[in-house]
Formats: sequence, C-alpha cells, structure tokens
Amino acid sequence: MGSALAERLGFRAEERIAIVHCDDIGMCHAANAGAFEALDRGPATCGSVMVPCPWFREAAQLAGQRPEVDLGVHLTLTSEWQHYRWGPVAPRSSVPSLLDSQGFLPRTSQEIAARGRPEEVEIELRAQIEAALAAGIDVTHLDAHMGAVLMPPFIHLYASLAIEYRLPVFAIRPDPAALALLGSSQAGPAIERALGMLDDAGVPILDGMNANSLAFEPGQGPAHNAARLADLGPGVHYLICHPARGGDELDAISHDAHARDFERSFYGGEAGRRALEEREIRTLGMRPLRDLVRGSSPARG
Repeated sequence: MGSALAERLGFRAEERIAIVHCDDIGMCHAANAGAFEALDRGPATCGSVMVPCPWFREAAQLAGQRPEVDLGVHLTLTSEWQHYRWGPVAPRSSVPSLLDSQGFLPRTSQEIAARGRPEEVEIELRAQIEAALAAGIDVTHLDAHMGAVLMPPFIHLYASLAIEYRLPVFAIRPDPAALALLGSSQAGPAIERALGMLDDAGVPILDGMNANSLAFEPGQGPAHNAARLADLGPGVHYLICHPARGGDELDAISHDAHARDFERSFYGGEAGRRALEEREIRTLGMRPLRDLVRGSSPARG
C-alpha cells in the first residue's frame, strides 16, 4: 500500500523516504559538535534539542548561526547517565514529582511514569518548548527522549501541546504485536486516543520509524546501518541517529561513545549519502511537515 503522507509531501506514494533525525542535541558539547557536523554535511536532515541539559545554550547559539537548520524539541523527562545529570527547566518547587532522590530528573521512563504527576509534567514540557523558542530556535517539531512522554500517563499532553503549538511530532501507529512483546499492551488505548487527537487536528502520523540506533559493537557500524536502511519500506519513516564527536568527554559520559561517533561520520558523510542513494531512499526534514500542519505548501528536502 502506498503512503498518503508521502503524496501530501510531493513524493510518489511508493517511494521510501527517511527523516534522518539527530537526537540528543544539547546533551553535551560532543553531541553538539557531532550533530551540527552531520546536519551541515548530510545526509542528516533534522534534529532535536534537550533543553534541560547543560549544553543546550551552546546548541541554541549554533542553531542561531544556521537559520536554515531544522530543529525540534526533544522533550526530556529523564536523566539517565551515571554521573552526568540534569534537572527540570521549570522551578523544582513547581515539579517536585519529577525529581529523584538526588534532585534530578529520574533515570528511566518507567520511573517517571510511576511518579510523575501529569499536571507537573505539563508544566515542565511547556517550559522546555518556551525556553527553546525564547533562545531563538525556530522549533519545527516535538519528539520524546527515551519515549518518556509517550507513556500512557502523558501521551495526551504530547498530543495537546503539538496541537497548541501547531507542530508535527514523532508519532506512528502502534503495532499491537510489538506492544505485547514489550509488555505494553495496556498502552494501546491511550496511544490510539492521542493519535485520534492528532488526526482530528490535521497533525500527520508517520508511516514508520527505525530507532535501532547505537546498538552495535565497534567495527559493526556499516553493517548495522545498512540493515537499518534495508528495513525501511514505502512511506515516510523517522530514522533516528545519535551523532556525537568522540573523545574524552563522550567516553566519560556514555557507554556507547563509539556508536555515537560512528553515526556522526555515517550520517554526516559520504558513506551515509551513498548508502541512501544506492537504496533509492529519499530524505526529508520535519519543516515540510510543519508546513502541512500550518497550511503552507511543503518543499521537499
């Protein structure tokens, strides 16, 4: 079956289209350096910023030097690393249920889903969007760090904020079998209600996604990412990557520094461009989807 969304964006219904998305911008200096390298060189097409993180201000400055850059807000409710942590953007007194015992955002999506009060989550998400706009970022979309805001207690907030700010979001129709495999069958109704809200407001739902970023051993990057591209079918798909520049900072923060550095070179270099071209995969950012939401004629990326 062809993709109606692809046709709305000016492609043929049967074409394979990848939104090559750089996650975790602003997380650290290495993430900023790697992501903007990938965005400057391509085939990466867009990315999203983690507003609560210590290096967000640098990310905003770099974005200001590139008015054409396609950036959204990577809505962040978790702080996952062992030693490198961050707290909320909103005053801590306004969002106490979002804090762990150390005063930071919790480490896992499951923890924030269990303890976070929806009214406080809304305060924090809104604060992140407003801070990105105030920093001069031309916000093109919303998505979710570690999927936390997609959890059933909060996904309606994700949809309502997208509608309020007239922004597209990372959203796909859930596969019931995949939800069952993850032990999340109960999440289906909440997801469907949120998708219905987006549908009713004219916010497009993507045809698919591939989030299998970072899960490869050193030396396996080319084969792993070739398999990811081979898995993309017809339609508009969110292809997630986490480009960052390797070095002491990244090594100290993360256990997957080698993979982030590889994704910087692959999705910001000739190897990635060639791999996409050989498979006849077209690329697109999120700004054309924002044009759809806001009623403009989208331009293909």
